[in-house]
Amino acid sequence: MTTKLTDFDLSSLLDSEEAITEYLNQVMVDGDQDELLRAFSHVAKAQGMSEIARKSGLGRESLYKALTPGSKPRFETMARISSALGLAMQFTVSPMKAATQ
Repeated sequence: MTTKLTDFDLSSLLDSEEAITEYLNQVMVDGDQDELLRAFSHVAKAQGMSEIARKSGLGRESLYKALTPGSKPRFETMARISSALGLAMQFTVSPMKAATQ
């Protein structure tokens, strides 16, 4: 008997604002830049890469390149992508800093 596996597409689970923000916040806490780029890529795919490229003013190819693990996108680029995704960046006290106080 042969078992057939299907590809897992994380972007299909990012179907609400709550799911997207929880996912991105968790990835941010972990602090891995490449994983954060992957996460933004999953969110952009969930919302439509062409639409996010248009809203951010980036070409589709530039958007894919910026969100590729190992790339070093500028802060301005990530701010434009965040805005196109309908996200706002916000800072809070780190749980690690709060634990030491």
